[in-house]
Amino acid sequence: MRFLAILLLAPWLLVLAWAYWAYPKSLPRPAARRVFDAMAIVLAAVVAVALSLMAFDAVQVRQVGVFGPESGSIWKQVMPALYGYFSFMAVLALALWFRWMLWRRTGSGSGSE
Repeated sequence: MRFLAILLLAPWLLVLAWAYWAYPKSLPRPAARRVFDAMAIVLAAVVAVALSLMAFDAVQVRQVGVFGPESGSIWKQVMPALYGYFSFMAVLALALWFRWMLWRRTGSGSGSE
């Protein structure tokens, strides 16, 4: 049950990783950029799984009166999904910005503005 949230979120995270890999096509694609992109995606996945597991362990399930024991246990899966998704997106957003700073094209010599 510890990996259920991240497992259910995995297809969407794969789509986001593909979008990160493919965007933008206007930037040059040297080998260094491909390595950087691969490392960013791997780092995002590792951070997402780690924070998801941390969130799963941090959620305290309480027993709630008439709704039965552990009626609040949905949060045992919601919080890891939120932590995993946010951390994955945060790492990729930082990597996207850093990648743009490293491989952006300067306007000099192109003649267009």
